[in-house]
Amino acid sequence: MTVSEAESEVFAPASIAPQFVEARLKGVSVPGYPGGVLPQSMADGYAVQDLAIDMWPDELVGWKVGLVPPQHRERLGAERLAGCIFKTKVWDAGEQPTPFRAIAGGFTAVEAEFIIRLGKDAPADKTEWTAEEAAEYVGELIVGIEIAGSPLATINQLGPPIVASDFGNNDGQILGTVVENWRDIAWEDMPAETFINGVSVGKGGAFSIPGSPLAALAFLLGHVASRGRPLKKGMLVTTGASTGIHDIAAGDTSRVDFGPFGSVACVAVPA
Repeated sequence: MTVSEAESEVFAPASIAPQFVEARLKGVSVPGYPGGVLPQSMADGYAVQDLAIDMWPDELVGWKVGLVPPQHRERLGAERLAGCIFKTKVWDAGEQPTPFRAIAGGFTAVEAEFIIRLGKDAPADKTEWTAEEAAEYVGELIVGIEIAGSPLATINQLGPPIVASDFGNNDGQILGTVVENWRDIAWEDMPAETFINGVSVGKGGAFSIPGSPLAALAFLLGHVASRGRPLKKGMLVTTGASTGIHDIAAGDTSRVDFGPFGSVACVAVPA
């Protein structure tokens, strides 16, 4: 075995992160997982993500929270995972569908989201949170759409550490309306239904997020503090795919109907 062959069989975050960053910047797909050796733990995945965050030429303005599928939770010791959101990838919804990119040969999906905007800085040293404690840090609750996207077509199939390693499979965030007086409204009264090309592909709502959106925020508050990246006032947190993860391709349109809180529409365009 040559030295280069031996090196190629070692998990190497410092070589993986630049390849994901370059592919994202160029809007092109990668043929397989960079380097071929997959991260085996969530810590491995976040090691790649942290390097990529520091390389990315944009301001970190928020985080996405996703669920770890049940079959992986015991092995990985995790129920949720986190990804990063950057300033130029946040858009305000308008009357016309918001355009977003679909990387040819990569992965693209839409997710109906209940999004929290932080009302104040979180303590840097607090890594364990309850949902009740997290609620005190909510500035606004907003409806919207997360664009799940990656240069790697098989990202979700390969498992949560792989998802974590590439920005948590996030490629954008569309913000809809603010839910006024959200504390006085039951989660069951915040519905969501996702349509692609006019066809309903999933129903749910804030009640679909295990433990509520506040449980997702509680996880994230502790998680990012443990990584030395505590949440700051104004940061966004998407709390989970409330109607599921819905694949989409360039040319497709999607709309999420949030009932009394309006709707958010978007259209996938070629990267």
